[in-house]
Amino acid sequence: MSRTASARAQRFNIGDRVRIDSRPSAGHCRSPSYLRGQEGTVTAIHGRFRNPEQLAYMKPGLPEVTLYKVRLQQTHIWQEYAGFSGDEIEVDIYEHWLLPAGHA
Repeated sequence: MSRTASARAQRFNIGDRVRIDSRPSAGHCRSPSYLRGQEGTVTAIHGRFRNPEQLAYMKPGLPEVTLYKVRLQQTHIWQEYAGFSGDEIEVDIYEHWLLPAGHA
C-alpha cells in the first residue's frame, strides 16, 4: 500500500483528542494498563504496520493498523505526580486502542 493510500485510511489526525480504550485484555497487549482510559492528543502518525498483538502469536498481523504518537499530561496519569504541572509523556499507541476523546 502506498504512503498516500495509508494516510487516507487512518482514523485520527494530528491534533485530534483521543482516549485510550480501557477494555480488558489477556495475553500480549501493546497498550499499557496505566494509560487505559486516559485522554491525550495525537502528535504524530507513524504509518501502518502489521499488528504486533497478532504477530506475537505467529499470526500474519493483517490487516495493518495505524500507529500514532499520543501526548498525555503526566498529572492526569499519576495523581500524586510531583514534577512540573506541564510535564507530558508521549506514547506510541495502535489505532485499535484509540477512541475519540469523550467517548465512553
